[in-house]
Amino acid sequence: MVGWLRTAPNPQRRRRNSNAPQPGSVNPRTGKPYLKAGYAPSTINHCLTVVSGFYAYHRHYNRGPLINPVPESEAQRRALAHRAPDGEVPQFRRGRLRQRVPKTVPRSIPDGMWDEFFAALTCDRDRAAVMLYVSSGSRAGELLRVTPGDIDWAKQLIWVITKGRDDREAVPVSPQALTILATYLDHIGLPAADQPVLRTRRGPDRPLTYWAMRRVVQRVNDRLGTNWTLHDLRHTAAMRMANDPNLTLAQVRVILRHGDLATTGRYLNARVEDLGPCPWRVDTCSCRYAASVRAADCCS
Repeated sequence: MVGWLRTAPNPQRRRRNSNAPQPGSVNPRTGKPYLKAGYAPSTINHCLTVVSGFYAYHRHYNRGPLINPVPESEAQRRALAHRAPDGEVPQFRRGRLRQRVPKTVPRSIPDGMWDEFFAALTCDRDRAAVMLYVSSGSRAGELLRVTPGDIDWAKQLIWVITKGRDDREAVPVSPQALTILATYLDHIGLPAADQPVLRTRRGPDRPLTYWAMRRVVQRVNDRLGTNWTLHDLRHTAAMRMANDPNLTLAQVRVILRHGDLATTGRYLNARVEDLGPCPWRVDTCSCRYAASVRAADCCS
């Protein structure tokens, strides 16, 4: 199965439009690569985890084979047996068949391109949803399930069901997001107490789905020539919070509801647009490219 996943093309990467960017290419505006034609290493590892969990469940009830067909990493099991979430992540060897996943820096939407992205939205529903995403850092599925009873207007909080734990937790949102949301609800009317607040605009009235919200982002990408994703809104919120001097990393972890502090630490990265003027003088440029280009061009 692993050998087939490493070589087979992913049907979700097929392109109906011949002018669409090719899988694996890089978007010139965002610098983000498009997904490759095959299955990603993280997808293969996820499949192995699902298969391993399936056999472990049936072994627990004596309904399956005595040996799990997915090899386990004993070093990983020992390293993670009694580790505090705030502690350092120990090093361990990957189990057999597990793929090496390259470490990548989370990509957030720069402030200038964020203004373009927000201006390209065409209705209050989309503006409210995007503002809630980028101010709260909620995941896509978490926000789409928010009902009128989950919104605390006075305290500027929304209550979401955290992915993986099914815990109902409070998340702060910005006043601007609540203002746009109130405008949207004034226009469509307040849904029932047990119904999500984000609704479809065409056809029968029903809750907005993940795929419909994903299509909203895709339409913006078509107008701007970008390739932002719905999860990039969470990355943008996390990057802004982690680099805010008024927030500690532990506070950001609570807002984002990360299980590990090291996951939150991935967002402590300086962005090019936040840097000031070039600190090098033109006549003493120490840039490593000065040998091939003029110093004035390097530091302009």
